[in-house]
Amino acid sequence: MSSPPSRLTPVDDLSESEAETELKNLAIEIARYDQHYYQLSQPSTDDGTYDALRRRNTAIEARFPNLVRPDSPSDKVGASPAAGFAKIRHSVPMLSLGNAFDDAGMAEFIARARRFLKLEESEPVSLMAEPKIDGLSASLRYENGVYVRGATRGDGEEGEDVTENLRTVIDLPGELQGGDIPEVIEVRGEIYMELQDFAALNREREAEGEKIFVNPRNAASGGLRQIDTALTAKRRLRLFAYGWGETSEPIGGSYGDFLEHLKSWGFQVNPWAARCKSLDAGLDHYRRIAAERVNLPYEIDGVVFKIDRIDWQQRLGAAGREPRWAIAYKFAAEQAETVLEKISIQVGRTGTLTPVAELEPVAVGGVTVSRAQLHNEDEIKRKDIRAGDHVIVQRAGDVIPQIVRVLADKRSAGSKEYVFPSTCPECGSIALRESGEAASRCTGGLTCPAQAIERLRHFVSRDAFDIEGLGERQIKAFWEEGLINSPADIFTLEERDKSAEQPLAGRKGWQEKSVANLFAAIATRREIPLERLIYALGIRHIGQTTARLLARRYGDFSALRDALGAAAQRDSEAYADLVDIDGIGSAAAEALVDFHTEEHNAETLDALDAALDITPFEAPAATSPVSGKVIVFTGTLTQMSRAEAKARAEALDAKVSGSVSSKTDYVVAGEAAGSKAKKAAELGVTVLSEQEWLDLIGGYTNLH
Repeated sequence: MSSPPSRLTPVDDLSESEAETELKNLAIEIARYDQHYYQLSQPSTDDGTYDALRRRNTAIEARFPNLVRPDSPSDKVGASPAAGFAKIRHSVPMLSLGNAFDDAGMAEFIARARRFLKLEESEPVSLMAEPKIDGLSASLRYENGVYVRGATRGDGEEGEDVTENLRTVIDLPGELQGGDIPEVIEVRGEIYMELQDFAALNREREAEGEKIFVNPRNAASGGLRQIDTALTAKRRLRLFAYGWGETSEPIGGSYGDFLEHLKSWGFQVNPWAARCKSLDAGLDHYRRIAAERVNLPYEIDGVVFKIDRIDWQQRLGAAGREPRWAIAYKFAAEQAETVLEKISIQVGRTGTLTPVAELEPVAVGGVTVSRAQLHNEDEIKRKDIRAGDHVIVQRAGDVIPQIVRVLADKRSAGSKEYVFPSTCPECGSIALRESGEAASRCTGGLTCPAQAIERLRHFVSRDAFDIEGLGERQIKAFWEEGLINSPADIFTLEERDKSAEQPLAGRKGWQEKSVANLFAAIATRREIPLERLIYALGIRHIGQTTARLLARRYGDFSALRDALGAAAQRDSEAYADLVDIDGIGSAAAEALVDFHTEEHNAETLDALDAALDITPFEAPAATSPVSGKVIVFTGTLTQMSRAEAKARAEALDAKVSGSVSSKTDYVVAGEAAGSKAKKAAELGVTVLSEQEWLDLIGGYTNLH
């Protein structure tokens, strides 16, 4: 759709500094879209845009695993539940889907599954294909066949309790019919509005002088979050069921068979759902659905493909936020022409200066685009982008929104090349671009307000301390007024306010009630799980997944700090143990140790330790013979791939390690096991054959 000059630098050609800049930009954009989409029910971009952002983020992280950010979108599903509804923790996480954008992406999806399962090429892989409804996911709990509770997806781990609102959904059965109904089952489905109901709603709102909705998904999401269920009922929401969460009995057989069960129980299943015996058959069905898209009574944005065999789904499990056994093949997006009004500069937490295109708002497929990331100085020069240019904005591709190309024939005669700033726009410090680097960085460090504020903003963000009422605006104001200079200052704010010359309640924008609410919100966050604190610190390379790994390995804050202190000696056993944690690696280990040994950071940790109740990691109750055990795999496994072996061990609450030490409990030795098996024998560590390992864990294990 675009010529080579209009594309971003291919991921394989990115330098490390360019990749770091892009990952930072992507994290900001995706978080903003998540907030609008999941919490505000006001999507600020289309699905093609959003999916393309995530795809490039994943590709860059795969090539540069040492650059994975603390706020990496790869660690997240959706966004935290919005305020106003009680929260429900999903007993089985509600995952999101990876995406394919062409036939090659679908072929790779099948190839990955084959490699993971160690399937022969001759082994057929049947798929179930269903239209991807542009709605919002919900989980419906039934006990003894009766609907008792419902929740939104939220962040995948925790959603909003919308039980009563869901009762108004037209296709939701209050009581299940037929037989073979589990005593407990959580049915997952998509809530949506039909196009005719959406059009009628907008006509009514327009007649009453109210703002009309941009799309049916927006209207459905907002309707499900109405405090008054009568208002929800007026939206005429509908439901297509497609999956399950917690069940009192295991689900077996095929996914197609499960859809038949759903229909027999009284649920609506999409009539376009079809079993495809091969990838080619699946692609043919995709094209049939795409051709019929304009005639459907609801909006869709692609086709979801799922591996039909449920035992294979269970073995494949999930990688981060996405199941390995399902994928969404998305439809293509669009382009539009607009005017670039100016180029502004954002300064990030690490001091990186990132150029942003401020655009004359343009509607592309019903979604307004007003900003686009320009990534770095080289990107601007390569495309010769200037203020005042007419540009083509693309909403699909490697990353969106992006400027595809400049319409040079519409450029004004007085146009001037953009000159990248040599000083930080926030603090005036020199901005340096080191040799081989694509990014310019502010040298102001913590004296730069942008960096300090960004660090504090991350600390109180939803996935960290999640302090209600302490957002970016408040953080900036408090920092500028000297009330909060470090994270620990947040927890002394109330005490200091009592003796302040000008109490907070007397300041602009603050009343007694709002101040009381803020202090109450801070007080509720004095107790914080260890993994959330680690993530909140904003250490480079430490995202939510890595923070959880660290919390799980060390247990409590004191043990973690002791280990990091000892690991300052790079030849120590403590450092070797840190690097040895599967999923950590040397880059993350170095970042952790460097952070901990820096004097100001150590002082901050001391202050936080004194101010907070940091709860130890809560390991799940032992559910298998290997719960809490340290496992090392070595040699060639014949009954499963190495990836599957690790995934299954972790699903059973084992700790997978990359090397053998005195702390190792089991070494699983496949064919041609070498030095690791030998070292295990020397240390007296139990060595198991692959079959002995399978016997120990009870054969194939459900990874849902």
